Amino acid sequence: MQQSKERLEVLEKIKKFEELGKFNDDVEIDAPAKPIKPNEVDYTIKKLRSKIATSIANRLGTMYFESMIKKQKFIIKEIIGLENFKEVSGGVILTCNHFNLRDNYAIYRAIKPALKKHQYLFKVIKESNYTNFKGVVRLMMRHCNTLPLSSDFQTTKKFYQSIEELLKRGEKILIYPEQSMWWNYKKPRPLKKGAFSLAVKNNAPIVPCFITMKDSKILDDDGFFVQEYTIHIFPAIYPNKSLSEKEQIEKLMEQNYTLWKDCYEKTYNTKLEYNTIKS
Repeated sequence: MQQSKERLEVLEKIKKFEELGKFNDDVEIDAPAKPIKPNEVDYTIKKLRSKIATSIANRLGTMYFESMIKKQKFIIKEIIGLENFKEVSGGVILTCNHFNLRDNYAIYRAIKPALKKHQYLFKVIKESNYTNFKGVVRLMMRHCNTLPLSSDFQTTKKFYQSIEELLKRGEKILIYPEQSMWWNYKKPRPLKKGAFSLAVKNNAPIVPCFITMKDSKILDDDGFFVQEYTIHIFPAIYPNKSLSEKEQIEKLMEQNYTLWKDCYEKTYNTKLEYNTIKS
């Protein structure tokens, strides 16, 4: 099967961005996003209309991904460290490397045995994912417990208030600290501070997760091997209140990155090195 031109272009762009050290920039082409206004999103799912839409969206999302798993278009080979997630109670921020639209469902499926009945994983998403899709995909992007970022100041303020409320009521929130999605990229990338700042401001634990990949023998619709995922869940890391806020954020970022780096090097039996061209 011929490999998809679009995927090949994305891989070439990833290579170029790594050389330039632009690790957090988007490699996928998105249409401009319309700013989300505060009245457009019910972050904490309090309205009856939102509750109904969320129930429908999560059922559809589960059916879709489970169908992909059944057809071996999406393979979760192993889950390592679920006991680490089970040891943490209350509101939790999870971090994960971001390389596919499916990785949020992979994390949800991994921790599902430790969640309460009818509890889902909340996911922070970018503005364009909330605004740019149509049909069933739009429903899932808006109502599968998603928390869209926004370029609108008042919506951003509502976002932060909602994160605080969700953590207080014991929800689990997935944030991608690499920011952008790099398709099938195996290396951990330098982290942005957003997830760690939220953890410090809300005195919430972070459970770092890292997904490693291996080629299966099955080709996907784009002519590439379907990846077999191993989901690594690490012990929680906590803000240290004896430090300044800035120091706490930096410490959490360092701890998270080190766990990912060590996992990468151990799994792939290679030293983590980037092909960045030094000026």
